[in-house]
Amino acid sequence: MKKNIYKYLAGNDYPGRGIVLGKSPDGQKAFVAYWIMGRSANSRNRVFEPIDGGIRTVAADPAKLEDPHLIIYNAVLTLRETTVVTNGDQTDTIARFMNGNLFPGYSFEAALATRTYEDDAPNFTPRISGVVDMRRGGYKLSIVKSDEGNAESVQRQTFDYPQPVAGEGHFISTYVKNGAPIPSFAGEPLRVAIDTNNADKFADKLWASLNEDNKVSLFVRSIELETGEYEDIILNKYTAVEG
Repeated sequence: MKKNIYKYLAGNDYPGRGIVLGKSPDGQKAFVAYWIMGRSANSRNRVFEPIDGGIRTVAADPAKLEDPHLIIYNAVLTLRETTVVTNGDQTDTIARFMNGNLFPGYSFEAALATRTYEDDAPNFTPRISGVVDMRRGGYKLSIVKSDEGNAESVQRQTFDYPQPVAGEGHFISTYVKNGAPIPSFAGEPLRVAIDTNNADKFADKLWASLNEDNKVSLFVRSIELETGEYEDIILNKYTAVEG
């Protein structure tokens, strides 16, 4: 059964960083959504900034940046006909493997086999990642996490959706909910309904669903599968300080 992603998010004050990949109801578009949230001042001091083929996180106010470790990274990159989206610097790792054509067909998995969860004990925040075929609409999602907080055991899980259904998507986040320590996402990505063909409406509804205090930035990409052309939408809660 497909979940209502908006209701799910509205009832969860801190799923952390999240990715939704899916296909529009008319089957003509692939959607990519990625958002960041924050509980600390340092985590909230961020905006999404466009770069060639994607986005990166930057400090909204560089003077207030305490520690760039784990919070400043390329979040979305475009590699020929593939969109890569992740919650950390593993974006660059995936890009290196895919551009180098190492292990053809399994570059995504091979790249993430070299990475582990984030070094932010006691949370050990998972690394979540996705890739989307911009002409066929198929996608993969991955989570690299600890075994329920056991720093001695890493778990790497990849979920492959080569033929997604129109009007359907899958969602994965770093956390199940708020907590101390924060519990990592568990199980398969959630099957969710994609209820609109309009990227702006999709972005607006996701943004409105995220907790007002903790949400920081949202990115949505709409890809025309016939051509591979895409449109990007960025919503930032905070305003970047001009340097």
